Amino acid sequence: MSRRLRTTKVEPSAGGTATPGPTEGHVAIIQHSDWIARWVGLPSVNARLLDFACGSGRHSRLAASRGFRVLAVDRDRTVLDSIESKNIEARAEDLESGRWSFSAERFEVVVVTNFLHRPRLDLLAGLLVPGGRLLYETFTIGNERYGKPSNAAFLLQQDELFVLARRAGLSMLAFEQGYTAHPKPALVQRFAAIRPPHDPESLPLDGPSPALS
Repeated sequence: MSRRLRTTKVEPSAGGTATPGPTEGHVAIIQHSDWIARWVGLPSVNARLLDFACGSGRHSRLAASRGFRVLAVDRDRTVLDSIESKNIEARAEDLESGRWSFSAERFEVVVVTNFLHRPRLDLLAGLLVPGGRLLYETFTIGNERYGKPSNAAFLLQQDELFVLARRAGLSMLAFEQGYTAHPKPALVQRFAAIRPPHDPESLPLDGPSPALS
């Protein structure tokens, strides 16, 4: 079972705070994730980034601004039309039951946020070039006490992303799970994992990442 965390379009209020409309999914998020911004790094020459289940395109735009050639994928063609630009290719796909059309493609970075469909997890990890990074952030078991998503089928189990990294032969760069108050109270799990081999100096823990080579 799976679920795309549905959001609705939000507009800033007069005070600058985004006000979501009614939705059964998580509150709409228009700012990029600090976790993704921290670990996406800077691209090597002609590097590609896959923003899987891209939603509003917040991370596609972030990556494009850093110089990546971005493939933004979701199933809503209307939203994708607003994302497509010079450095962003938008592609409409059925993310869950549709044909897996990425087998021949490889990426320096794969980004997934607020989406969980377990049959795709290992496939996503398999899209990385050597030295490529999988960045994942979504909700975890226990989030039901804070709101949507609340169905256990749509929530990561304890340490599930860590187990995924080991199973897929990835090295863990960073892993967190627990409570966050922003953009709303929630329990989340997130990781940054990399396909060996890689140069540790390309992703320093104590400052901005230089361009990868």
